[in-house]
Order: sequence, then structure tokens, then C-alpha cells
Amino acid sequence: MSISSTTRVSSRAVVALLCLLLLVQPAIPQTQSGPEREQLLNGLRLLFWEKPGSPDVLLKLRINSGAAFDLAGKSGQMALLGDLLFPDPDTVDFFTDEMGGKLNVTVNYDSTTITLVGKVSEFEQIIEVLRNALLATQLTPDVIKRVRDAKMKSLRDAAIAPALVADRALAARLFGDFPYGRLVAGTPEDLNRVDRADLMLARDRFLNSNNATLAIIGGVTRPRALRALRQLLGPWRKSESIVPTTFRQPKAPDVRVLLVNMPGAAAEIRLAVRGVSRTDPDFFPAKILAKLAEHRWQGLAPELAKQPIFVRSESHALPGAIVMGAAVSAQSAPDSLANAKKVLDLLMSTPATAAELERAKTEVINETSATLANPDTAPDPWLDLDTYHLSATQDQVALLRSVTAQDIQRVANRLFKDAVPASVIAGEVMQLKPALEGRYLYEVLGEIATPSPTPTPSPAPVKKDSPR
Repeated sequence: MSISSTTRVSSRAVVALLCLLLLVQPAIPQTQSGPEREQLLNGLRLLFWEKPGSPDVLLKLRINSGAAFDLAGKSGQMALLGDLLFPDPDTVDFFTDEMGGKLNVTVNYDSTTITLVGKVSEFEQIIEVLRNALLATQLTPDVIKRVRDAKMKSLRDAAIAPALVADRALAARLFGDFPYGRLVAGTPEDLNRVDRADLMLARDRFLNSNNATLAIIGGVTRPRALRALRQLLGPWRKSESIVPTTFRQPKAPDVRVLLVNMPGAAAEIRLAVRGVSRTDPDFFPAKILAKLAEHRWQGLAPELAKQPIFVRSESHALPGAIVMGAAVSAQSAPDSLANAKKVLDLLMSTPATAAELERAKTEVINETSATLANPDTAPDPWLDLDTYHLSATQDQVALLRSVTAQDIQRVANRLFKDAVPASVIAGEVMQLKPALEGRYLYEVLGEIATPSPTPTPSPAPVKKDSPR
């Protein structure tokens, strides 16, 4: 046989071997192709991703109600209820120390999420812990007082950074008494007003089986999981109706710059306008828009490149905000604020160049990809379907890549054209006042303006009788 014939035979053998390897290639993990779905009789929606051979299991329960439903004057109510689901520190220690896993409860404006990570061998015990939290929540006066006092103490002890103060003031300025103007964790004063009846009402209204979705990823088999879930979570009470996320829209913010006295070397400036909701078709263009605004803001003021600066698009079940922020000197605060407003105008009038758009897309896609690659957030796109009533899971990276310069300019005009921005500066008020004088109208938080004295009317002249 010739050398060329031998080569042809060898090539065919290699091709055949490659085809065989492709035929026996393992299936794509279900976390990429989507979960198996199931629903209990009580309405609890289940998502399964089986990973045969894995010794660990992740459970993520998303309850589709969050801090937006806190009662007025009682911010932090839902966050406190989340802490009361697992009030015993020994429960958390069991997951972290004995199983090498974790247990945490996260509350945001839209949802309450319980994450449990443990061993497959302890799966039934994990479900038992979750059952006790949901069906036998410890809302006794003693437990409530202990957990509430601990939460109030942690809020008081937390370092009050100027950046956090500015963010809080801006949210209140932009949204007023709208739920997004309140803190998710609450304030010590508001938490002190939350009583047992408030917590029991919140539990009965929101912690219901047909208002939740449970995702399970790991080595537990579907039949075993369903058996445990039907037995332990089957009795979880179903609600007759789901409370909708509807609130009266906030009024337009005050046009004056709000000054918050925070002695220190730097001043934190904030500027914000109303943004889009999570379900809005412009959700992804708004993320690119925010990143482009950050780059242009730095370009207008090169000194900001060396300072903490951000522009972010915050979206919730209802429209959130586009927020711009930076730390600058008190003397340069007026110029930085003026440049931020100029950026909003430029985004409406000047389309993004190809280089600008590519840079903004790349940074946002990298941030999104890093989040999606986190094992704990793997089920989130599917959980979002129920939380935000989406029609299908979204390929977030593909949708970000598809954003065009025309999309950016259109969204900028939609959000900025007739908007009244809310603006806040947290810093040394005695230095800020002279810098703002003559350029901006401003208001100092907590300072009551002295009204001009009402002029005293002069007494009417006494008319004398005319001589007859």
C-alpha cells in the first residue's frame, strides 16, 4: 500500500473516531437548556435541574413580594419578616458548619428569596427546615422583640458613609412617599413602629405557596424531591388572591438641589431621573445607556476619572431610576453637577459612535456574564419569569449585543426630554453654599427657612372734619 493510501485510510479513521466521540458526547447540562417544571396542588411552582453524581444541592425559593409592600411609616417590615423566618442562629450554623453550605434570606423591593445550600444526603432535612420557616414562623412577642432589637442595633451601628446618605436622600427626593423612596432594610425609627399584628398580616398576605417558585439544582433525583416536597410543603397555605404591585405614581421632584450636611473632605453628588421597569422593552438599552453616560461624564470632566463615579440603571417591577453619582471636592461640585446635566442633553442630541457603543456594550456584557456564571444566581432568569411576569427567559447577552446607537438615543429622549431631575449633594454645607450661590437654587435638609416678616400695615390716617 502506498504512503498516500495509508494517509487516506488514517484520515478516514480519524474522522470516524471524531464522529463516534460526538455521538457519545455528554448532554448539555440542564442549567443551560432549561429546567423540568412541576407544580404542587397548592400552586407552588417547581423548577428542577438534575446533576447526577453531585453531592450538593441548591434550593432557591423566590416569594414574589418584597419591600415595596412595606406599610407607610414602617419601612423594613418585609426585611424584618425575612429575618424572622430563621431567628435561631443554630439553624444557620447547621448549614455553614455541619453541611459546608449556607442559608440566607434576601429581600428587595420586588421579592423575598431564601437560598439554602447543603448536601444531597440531607435533602429531606433541608426541606424540613424550610417547612418550619414557612408554616411555623416564630412570631411570638419575645422572638419578634429580640430579632427587631438586633436589627435596629445593627442599623444604628452601621457606618454612615456620605455615599449611603446621598443615595438615601436622592431616593426620597425622586420618589417621595412612593415605595422606592423608602429603605428596604428600614430605619430604626420605622422598625420600632412595626408590631406583631403588622408582621402576621404581611405573612398571611404574601408568604403563600401560589405566590412562590422553588428552584432545585443538584444531585437529588426528581422523584425523591417531589416526594419530600409533597409531604412537607404540600400543606403550605394557598392564597385566594395575589396582591398586585400597583401604587400611585410619585410627583415630580423638587427642582432645587438638596444639601445634606456631611462634614468630610469630599462631597457626594447625585443626579437622577425616572427610569424603566424590569419588563420594559427598553430595559437592556437603558443598561447600555447608563454605561455610555458614565463614560461621557468622565470625558467632560477628566478629573472624575480618578474619583469614584458611576451611572446605573435601577429597574424594578415598576419604573426605577437612572442614577448618576460621584465623589468630588465641594468647590467642584457645581461644575460636576452641571456636567452631569450636560451629559443627559448630549445623549439626546448626539448619537453614540461605534467605539463608544462597543466599549459600553463590552463592559455591561462582562458584568452580566459574571453574574450569570455565579452558581447561586444560575436559576434567577427562570425565577424572573414569575416575579416579573415575563413571557419567556431572555438571552441577556444577546439582547445587550443587539442594542444600537439609535436605540440609545431614542431611550435617552424618552427618559430625559421632559424629565425633572432630582439632585443631591452630601458634604460640608458651609463650603457648598458659597459654591452654589448664584448658580443653583438649593435647600438644606433639616434647615427651616426663616420667612420674611410680614409688613405691619400702617394705620389709616385719621380724617379730620372739613371746616364748614
